Parts: sequence; structure tokens; C-alpha cells
Amino acid sequence: MPPELRIVIIADDPLARMGLAAHLAGEPGCQVIGQAPADGELALALAVYRPDAALWDLGWDPQRPALPGGKSALEQLTDLERPQIPIVALLPDATHAPALWAAAVRSLLFRDAAPAVIVAALAAAAAGLVVLDPALAPARVVPGERSHVALLEELTPRELDVLRCLAEGLPNKEIARQLAISEHTVKFHVNAILSKLGAQGRTEAVVRATRLGLINL
Repeated sequence: MPPELRIVIIADDPLARMGLAAHLAGEPGCQVIGQAPADGELALALAVYRPDAALWDLGWDPQRPALPGGKSALEQLTDLERPQIPIVALLPDATHAPALWAAAVRSLLFRDAAPAVIVAALAAAAAGLVVLDPALAPARVVPGERSHVALLEELTPRELDVLRCLAEGLPNKEIARQLAISEHTVKFHVNAILSKLGAQGRTEAVVRATRLGLINL
């Protein structure tokens, strides 16, 4: 099994930090190793924790400072000349996506994203890939952004169904139940998906498929 991603949760609201930590507690593939507010001590906290990626919740109003006279979450994030670690930003809506992209944040999801989607996005971000919520069409964020990975062979419709289940983190037994096929058939499709995507495992297959636009996180 690949090592778990070491994640730090960043948010001005301590309840939001605790809520996200609980949200991800039961998800395989990541370990929340710390929580930090988005303040002047953030750089120190990240240096101490040394995470693989950070999950940054901008709150319901990213332009409102958490403290009187302080900076808003959006200002704190865009003040980073270039993030030192991969960041997945959780947004309340699409309004601030262009500003975050300009601040070199390449992974943008909405705050209501499912835990499995967040974990997949963190894994993709840690691998250096771009992750956008389906509602954040690339043209709205960065016109002309395209993947440079070629698909070795087109996936069949059934393989795409299985791939979507893999992206949800479902085991073979559950995939077989949902698609009304045998576990043997699921294994056959999974092997075909890995071969066509040139991936060594399920997580890598999901990451590659996301970058190719075959599935949306």
C-alpha cells in the first residue's frame, strides 16, 4: 500500500478546522497531522508539520477578515508569492477562483466537496497535477490550460463507469454491486484501465484520468 498523504488543514475558523479533520478521519489515503489558522504564523506551522499537501478552507466569505484590522483569507492566500507545498483550496463559489489561480493555487474545490473527492484532489495536488471542480471550467480560470498526458488507448463506456467508481474509492465488491457485474469482470476492467492509462495502481489511474479530463473530481 502507498504511504498515506500527510495533510495540514488551514482555516481561520477553528470549528471549520475541526469539522474538516473529522470529515476526513475515516477516509483512506490521508492522515491529518495538524491544523493551523491562516495567520502570520502559518509559514512556521507548515515548516514544523512538513506536510505533503494542505487543505485550505477560505470560509463562506473569503473577503472578510477573521479579526478586526486583519487580512481576509483571500488576502492571506494570495499574499503567498508561490506556495511552498501543494494547496487544495475550498471555495464558497466560483467568484474568487481567478485570483487564487493567479496566486499559483492549482487545486480548487467547493466547500461542499465529498471527503473522497477531497482526498483524491489532495493526492493529485501532491503529484503536481491541476484539480478543478467540474463547475470551474478551465476557460473561466485559466484559458488555454490543457493536459500534456496522452491516453494510450480509448476507454470503453463500461471502463469509464468502473473508473468513476475507482475515483469514489469503492472496492471491487461494491463496484460489482453498483454496476450489476461480477467481481471477476470488475478486475478485468480495472486491469484494462491501468494498462490504457499507463498507471501502476488505482490512485495513479484516477490522477491520470483526472488530468486527461476523463473524470471530474
